[in-house]
Amino acid sequence: MAWNIVIAGGGFGGFYAARTLERVLPAQSARVTLVSEDNFMLYTPLLPGAAAGTLEPRHVVVPLREALRRTDLHVGSVVDADPDRSLVRVVGPGGDEEELVYDHLIVAVGSVARVLPVPGLAEHGVGFKTLSEAIALRNGLLRTLEIAETTDDPQARRAWLTYVFVGAGYAGLEGLAELQDFAVDAIERYPRCRAEGMRWILVEAQERVMPEIGPTLAGFATRELRSRGIEIRTGTTLEEVSARSARLSDGEIVPTRTVVWTAGVRPAPVVARLGLPLDRGGRIRADRTLRVDGRENVWAIGDAAAVDDPARRGNPCPPTAQHAIRQGRLVARNVAAAIGRGEVRPFRYRTRGVFVDMGKSDAVASTMGVRWRGLPAWFLARSYHLLMMPGLKRKARLLVDWNLQILFGRDLSELGSLGHPPSLAEVDRPRGPRRRPDGTLPPAEVAPPPGQR
Repeated sequence: MAWNIVIAGGGFGGFYAARTLERVLPAQSARVTLVSEDNFMLYTPLLPGAAAGTLEPRHVVVPLREALRRTDLHVGSVVDADPDRSLVRVVGPGGDEEELVYDHLIVAVGSVARVLPVPGLAEHGVGFKTLSEAIALRNGLLRTLEIAETTDDPQARRAWLTYVFVGAGYAGLEGLAELQDFAVDAIERYPRCRAEGMRWILVEAQERVMPEIGPTLAGFATRELRSRGIEIRTGTTLEEVSARSARLSDGEIVPTRTVVWTAGVRPAPVVARLGLPLDRGGRIRADRTLRVDGRENVWAIGDAAAVDDPARRGNPCPPTAQHAIRQGRLVARNVAAAIGRGEVRPFRYRTRGVFVDMGKSDAVASTMGVRWRGLPAWFLARSYHLLMMPGLKRKARLLVDWNLQILFGRDLSELGSLGHPPSLAEVDRPRGPRRRPDGTLPPAEVAPPPGQR
């Protein structure tokens, strides 16, 4: 009898679970089905590089059909599940709904941006968690330079050249550092913008940036960013966003057209519709073997799972790629053990190092208790990501991109309409962004927030 194993989610956890199952189970013993909204796995630590033009966007993803040889890929979205009947419901790209029956289910649906009820944020903010958001942010930055270059009003030009990032965790700090580095290169081609200068602001509710890396390295990162002219507002929150400004909790109203939201993540909304037990944070309760509480044939990993952290007993594992990868590998072996091949083992992984790439050949890192900063940390960070990127072909492409960028600089093309061709009915219409009745540009024309699809 062939076992039906369904993996919900094609991120780090789901991808590594499928790849490990291919290795530990004979082909005839199990049918593995991976349900993913995209036909690729996004290597999220390299997202800032794709946004900043250091890396070709296609080179920071791993095509699932190419990397997984014996796994059935089912492109679609999990909408709910019935664990009592051992089935999940999936809606495909064409809108057709299908029920997938399983013997074992691995839930690895990941997380989404944690959007707080800040007035105007959903309408005017830009996320930074998906590839489409990263490319939209890069295109939006170039568009603001283009608009500012042709604007005669100095006050309006300053607003176009002001960028506010909210959230100083991994995504916020690395994204801001890489994009500011990119903008410094780009602005050399815009004389009026160069004369005006840019303003970059990092807003963080806690008292320091990057609580994940310890105060010493966080302090170095703060000093490095401030040396570039970046304003860091700790102990500060975003209170309101409009099409033309952002209001901060310290009372300042910042004229800006770009507000980037990177303030944390939460489990994917579908988690609440799977009929599984959840903790107070909305994550699926799972024991140390990654098995869901009360369900012998359901397992949960990654950002959607509340698995006890071996390094901090009583707390769930942090939502990092490192933990998702190790959980994906372990859950595959535990599922194999549950069907008679091996022994079920607990999750014991502890974080061995952190890397924060800040562009400009600069980074901070901590590996096995040793702290690094500057060029050595930057080299370690890139070496680590090169090592972890699956597939020789993907590694080679990263190397080529990094070396080309060092030799020739970044590409400054704005490809905002790529993948969105006009209809034949629009071909003869005047080109250019559609403005609101008050003459302002909607956010989608400046830096389209893909999270509002």
